[in-house]
Amino acid sequence: MKISRRQFVASGVQAVAVASALPAVKSFASVSDEREPLRQFGYADVQLTGGPFAEQYDALHAHYLALSNDRLLKVYRQRAGLPAPGADMGGWYDLDGFVPGHALGQYISGLARIGASTGDQACHQKVHELVEGFAATLGPDNQSILRPKTNLWVVYTLDKHFAGLIDAATLSQMPEAKDLLNRVLAGSEPLMPAQGRDRIGKKDPPYDETFVLPENLFTAAELTGNPKFRTWAQRYLLDKELFDPLSKGGDPFPGQHAYSHAIALSSAAKAWLALGDPKYKQAMQQAFTLLTTEQQFSSGGWGPNETFITPHKGQLYDALSTTVDHFETPCGSYAATKLARYLVRFTPAPKDTQHGDNLERVLYNTILAVKSPDSNGDYPYYSTYSPVAQKVYYQKKWPCCSGTLVQTVADYPLNLYFQSSDGLYVNQYTPSKLRFRYGGAPVALTQETRFPVEDTTSLLLQPAQPTAFTVYLRIPAWLAGAAAIKLNGKLLAVAAQAGTYAAIKRTWHPGDRLELTLPQGFRTEAIDDLHPETVALMRGPVQYVALNPDKELSKERLALPASLKQLGPQSFVENYGGRQIVFIPLHQIQNETYTSYFSKA
Repeated sequence: MKISRRQFVASGVQAVAVASALPAVKSFASVSDEREPLRQFGYADVQLTGGPFAEQYDALHAHYLALSNDRLLKVYRQRAGLPAPGADMGGWYDLDGFVPGHALGQYISGLARIGASTGDQACHQKVHELVEGFAATLGPDNQSILRPKTNLWVVYTLDKHFAGLIDAATLSQMPEAKDLLNRVLAGSEPLMPAQGRDRIGKKDPPYDETFVLPENLFTAAELTGNPKFRTWAQRYLLDKELFDPLSKGGDPFPGQHAYSHAIALSSAAKAWLALGDPKYKQAMQQAFTLLTTEQQFSSGGWGPNETFITPHKGQLYDALSTTVDHFETPCGSYAATKLARYLVRFTPAPKDTQHGDNLERVLYNTILAVKSPDSNGDYPYYSTYSPVAQKVYYQKKWPCCSGTLVQTVADYPLNLYFQSSDGLYVNQYTPSKLRFRYGGAPVALTQETRFPVEDTTSLLLQPAQPTAFTVYLRIPAWLAGAAAIKLNGKLLAVAAQAGTYAAIKRTWHPGDRLELTLPQGFRTEAIDDLHPETVALMRGPVQYVALNPDKELSKERLALPASLKQLGPQSFVENYGGRQIVFIPLHQIQNETYTSYFSKA
């Protein structure tokens, strides 16, 4: 029997980058273009400049920067017998909590990523202080696990330590963090399980999660040159349980813990880059197809009660009334966005936009749509799509999602642009700036847009000198009318079919401006194949929900979307029972009640 974490609990920087003394680790550094034909830009290359993603990014930037260093380090200092000032964190984090000190590495990782993109030296300073404080608690045994005698959650926590130290070393320019990777591994090896295993809970104690650890182990091997990291990475790959059946076109997902197996696909991605075995890429491609066609809600979320459903049995529909835990959102969106980005990178000359389209869906309707955390350790965990739903905090403070929340949002800049040998792929439409080189020539790009409030985005290119390359624009499959592309105010005759990339190949001059119009329109999407009458309401990539509904609204047959009338830029109304029901984007909800699925007339 697979169990959720909840059940388990119940049962028991630009300037710095330029001056860096330590080169940034890039997953493509030692592999050929054949393995990674599109390259991901670094954090320092992209800045968010406005729009809803930047608003959330800035809020979480301030939120995590304000966390008390003493409180974060207290459990580590307590175990080391050092003075431990500061109040207890509470919840999962304390020495008597579910997983003591579990998210420290993720907080370090998120701050390093934000610091690299924004250039905020306060982020890097905090990273240095936290890593130095952590190092001071290791002692001669280099032990970083806070309850070693229980041997519980060792690699689960170790993975987060590695993530934080890798990002501290490569993004916050902290060479000593690289040395700490070797120390932490040496101190943890006696406690680490001999091999990876599927998520099996208390049936086979000690319980642990090795799913995504290989991704960071492969990266640590590249950074340190220590072959032990690579050996452990290969040992923990879930070939038999997951990657082998996926690579052969199978479906091992039903009944499995959703997040764990989705995030394991990031280990498959790193295995493809490091080892070159095509089965790992094939496994990712098959997994993406299964997740997006058989497992996901219209939001892009999946895994009600943290469990993958059995397709074609109506289980997504059933979940609307049997649980309120429909998607483990910060963790699940971290897995989903990483998978989509990896597949964008691994697809040569992509002919369709499926990976970018689903990335867009997940970004708007899951991670952007979470309830904002408070200052007392309360964080979002589950998304709810019940007939009358409300966004709430998890019942325990500082859960796992407090760590993946900052990492997922800190990764926003990575979603926007990719580079190929012949040009630039524009993958997401949000206000931002990009600086890169093509053929040795510096190029700056500024994107200005109010999308998805409006249908148009503007891209201003500023190469240092006239430079020839191709700009590829993602034309989403959800398009509700003909896309239009203008260059310096003149309409271009260029192929721009829905679900493809429009290619504009030319010599670019300083001040060239592209304008792209992507008509959005309402459509409905059935929850599953057995219940075509139960639908979500979508406009472009965004899911719309009914605001403050009554209990019967989801049962009433509505003539959606034809009956909708526009009230404001992103608000629409439907006449129902003598009153007007207002529909707004799911990501704009904070404390109101809402309905996500409706009965279609």
